[in-house]
Amino acid sequence: MEQFDLTQLRFDESGLIPAVVQDAENGQVLMVAYMNQESLRLTLKTGLTHFYSRSRQRIWQKGEESGHFQRVHEIYYDCDEDALLIKAEQAVAACHTGRRSCFFRRLHPSLETSDEVTRQEFDPEAVYGGSLAILQQIFEVIKDRQARPQPDSYVSGLFAKGQDQMLKKIGEEATELVVASKNGSQEEIIYEAADLWFHMLVLLGYHGIAPSEVARELRKRYGKKSKAEYR
Repeated sequence: MEQFDLTQLRFDESGLIPAVVQDAENGQVLMVAYMNQESLRLTLKTGLTHFYSRSRQRIWQKGEESGHFQRVHEIYYDCDEDALLIKAEQAVAACHTGRRSCFFRRLHPSLETSDEVTRQEFDPEAVYGGSLAILQQIFEVIKDRQARPQPDSYVSGLFAKGQDQMLKKIGEEATELVVASKNGSQEEIIYEAADLWFHMLVLLGYHGIAPSEVARELRKRYGKKSKAEYR
């Protein structure tokens, strides 16, 4: 990774500078942490984020315990040279709670009165902070298996077999969901729906489409009259 002159940055009296980490793909703010010069040098050297823990008084690498690493794409600094913006590829989740982003709690509802419910229910970032965060977490694992195939990985095997096999599996899972619905068993329906969603995430990964893009499409449709009513 290209180095830049650290003397351009203004570290505080403790030798620290705040760093905002943003998803390089969709712009979601993932977390805020602090860096000192050494952790920044390590980040630049390895391409993986390193921070300075004020509570533990030591440098730590993001994902060193969880495996949820952040691969750095770009680093920017602000006009006052006292804050950093890091655009990174996040593995699974940035937050220690297992959520995609640390910013999953809303302090105040939207100040705009029009279409407020639509915004709250179909905000992709709010989705990642709620019960559907597991979809994004699974998608991150799928992308990892695509980029770094493993011989014993079912997902890596699907990517190796190609699009036709993925489409075949989606057709099979959709049929099994139809059968489950006809049988009227809620447990069976939930199980088959999960299988279908999983294989849909694999197909999205194949096409390089993040789940957030599907969420945005739903958000655009919600509350509007179309062939399918979303209200």
